[in-house]
Amino acid sequence: MKPCHLRVYYGPQEETIPAQRQSHRHTVNVPLMEILPLLADAVNSDRVWLRDFSDDEVTISMDLYEVLLAYEHYRRPVA
Repeated sequence: MKPCHLRVYYGPQEETIPAQRQSHRHTVNVPLMEILPLLADAVNSDRVWLRDFSDDEVTISMDLYEVLLAYEHYRRPVA
């Protein structure tokens, strides 16, 4: 497994943040492939800290959502 490189996000470099962006100050956009291996390892290792975030919502693209729904449907075992 290749090593993952995480970066610390310090927020925007601008002095002032527009009003419509202030509500998103505590979010960060990262590529899925940057966090997926870490989340998979945490799930496989049954890390307790995952429970702290179990009720958090995540935003994904509609394309990814549709692919996940199709994957869920076709991976079900046949009776």
